[in-house]
Amino acid sequence: MVHQVDKHVGQRIRHRRWLVGMTQQQLAEAVGIKFQQIQKYETGANRVSASRLWDISRALGVAPSFFFEGLEESAPDGPQTEDVLEKKETLELLRTYYAIPEDQRRRLFELARALGQAA
Repeated sequence: MVHQVDKHVGQRIRHRRWLVGMTQQQLAEAVGIKFQQIQKYETGANRVSASRLWDISRALGVAPSFFFEGLEESAPDGPQTEDVLEKKETLELLRTYYAIPEDQRRRLFELARALGQAA
C-alpha cells in the first residue's frame, strides 16, 4: 500500500522535474541511479531515503523541504480538492510560460487575468 507522504513526495519530484524540463533518465543520471528507480519514487511505490532526497533536491535546484510543501492540505483528513499541478497540461503550460521573454510574459499574464475576471 502506498503511503500518502511517499505519494506526495513522488508527485513533487515529478512536478519539479517536468518544470525544469528534465527526463527521468537525466534525473537518474544526475543522482547516480537507474531511471526505473525514479519512476518508482514518482509513483510512491518506493520511499525516497533522506540522502537520496537530498541528491534529488540538488539535481532539481530546490531545497529538500520543497518536496513536503502542501502536504498538510493533501492529508486524508484535510480538504479534498483537485490538484491542478497533477495535470501534465498545467506543467507544460508553466514551462512554456516561463520560456516567454519577461516583458511579453507580463502582458500575457495581464491578458489572462482580464479574461479570468471577465469569465
